[in-house]
Amino acid sequence: MIDRRLRVLAAIARHGTVTAAAEVCRLTPSAVSHQMQALARELDVALLEPVGRGVRLTPAARTLLEHGETLAAQWEQARADLAAHRAGAVGGTLRFAAFSSAAAVVVPKALEHLRGEHPQMRLYLRESEPARSFDLLAADDADLAVVVATPSIPPVSDPAFDQHSLFDEPLDILVGPDHPLVGRRGVALRDLAADPWICGNVGRAYHQLVTLACTTAGFAPDIAHHADEWDTGAALVARGYGVALVPRLADLPAHHDTRRLPITTPPVPTRRVVAAVRAGSQHQPAIAAGLDALRHVAGTALPALGR
Repeated sequence: MIDRRLRVLAAIARHGTVTAAAEVCRLTPSAVSHQMQALARELDVALLEPVGRGVRLTPAARTLLEHGETLAAQWEQARADLAAHRAGAVGGTLRFAAFSSAAAVVVPKALEHLRGEHPQMRLYLRESEPARSFDLLAADDADLAVVVATPSIPPVSDPAFDQHSLFDEPLDILVGPDHPLVGRRGVALRDLAADPWICGNVGRAYHQLVTLACTTAGFAPDIAHHADEWDTGAALVARGYGVALVPRLADLPAHHDTRRLPITTPPVPTRRVVAAVRAGSQHQPAIAAGLDALRHVAGTALPALGR
């Protein structure tokens, strides 16, 4: 019921280029340009202006986007209010988007909980990077995203989304069986400042976590290898090609001989796990049930985090 071109304009605002906005909106760049030109003509205001290889929103476009965010949140709230007039059990489809560790550990437990509490619900999970999960929410291709709080995601103040903290997860050091730190009772992150590091590819959440943790500990990691899959990283660590940071809940492959060492000396790196929804949608019955299930799982997961 809201002009879909407002979603395209919001994607341009988030990503800074017509090409990137076209990709997340599943349109061609020419279609995005045509839609923005048509919208500008209808409103009789300029919406975009070129800046280098990208574009930026004009003041008029930002005003329009503010109204669009308000309309979107009110529509989501209207859907929640209308649900109160429907009798019966909670049903419908609930679509999750989650980063790799959450998709493997946290969300499946939430799905199991939902299946027991609301058997009529249809549940769907898509694994995706945190920034991409927000694109899926904005495009109404997901209802609930489980993400890691990194600089690549929208800030908590972004009016298009509501973000709910689930838990803080410590990160451990993963080393090979012959590493000099094996057997020590206490480990500091800076003890590994001279080691080669195995890290995710640039731009991904894991890369951001590792570089930020090491920088906070006072050193820049010497990244020797890039690996996005835990199996690849663990294989390299087991054979002495470097060390890695791993989340406490990460289920590492048992066929690689590695040692997980908790970091006991501050600063102890952690990552914040957050559930995000479109603004105004958290009171819709299916989404509210999903948030409750995630909070239930977070409560049962915290003892495993050593907290």
